[in-house]
Amino acid sequence: MKFMLVKKLIGEKCYLSPTSLDHAKYWVEWMNDLEVTIPLGDEAYTIVTLENQKELISSMIKNGVHVFSICDKETDAVIGRSMFLAVDLVNRTARFGIAIGRKDFWDKGYGQEATILTLDYGFNLLNLNSIMLGTFSFNERAINCYEKVGFKIIGSRRQARILGNEKYDVIFMDILAEEFESSVVQKIVQQIKRVIV
Repeated sequence: MKFMLVKKLIGEKCYLSPTSLDHAKYWVEWMNDLEVTIPLGDEAYTIVTLENQKELISSMIKNGVHVFSICDKETDAVIGRSMFLAVDLVNRTARFGIAIGRKDFWDKGYGQEATILTLDYGFNLLNLNSIMLGTFSFNERAINCYEKVGFKIIGSRRQARILGNEKYDVIFMDILAEEFESSVVQKIVQQIKRVIV
C-alpha cells in the first residue's frame, strides 16, 4: 500500500509534505550514502538503521519538530528532507537543515526551491525573524545555493571539521525575515482576502 503524501507548500518543481514514519526507509538509504552525508556532518559516522530512523522520526513528530519530506511535483517521489531545529518562538529564531538524498535530483534546482519553500513556512507561518544554518567550507554547491536564496555568511569556526588529514571550517550563514520574499504563503493569503472581499 502506498503511503499518502500531503502537499503542504507547493513550488514549480517540488513540494513539501509532512514527514511520516513511512519515509524512514528513504532516510536509511540516504544517510548511509557518504556522498550525501559527508556534507551534512555527524550523519557520515553514525550507524543508521531502519529502526533508529523510525525512532528519530517518531521523536521529531512527538516533539513538534518542523520536518518535511521534499517531493518531486511530477512523480511524487520523496527526494529529500528539510527541517527547522532549535525553534525559539520567543526570539523568533531557528536553525535550518536540508538534504536532497536522491542524487539524480542534484544540480537541478530542487534544493534551492525546497529551501525557499521551507523558509516561506518559517518566516510566514511560524513568524520567525532569523534563520541560521551551518555548512562546511568544502561544500561550495550548498554555499552557492544558500547565497542565491538570500543567506549571508556571518562567520566561521576554523578547522572544526576534520576528514582524514584535511581540516575545514564550518561556515555560518543566516537570513532575516525582511530579506525574504514569500513565493507561496503570501499568494495564498492574497487569494483568501479576495474571496472574503
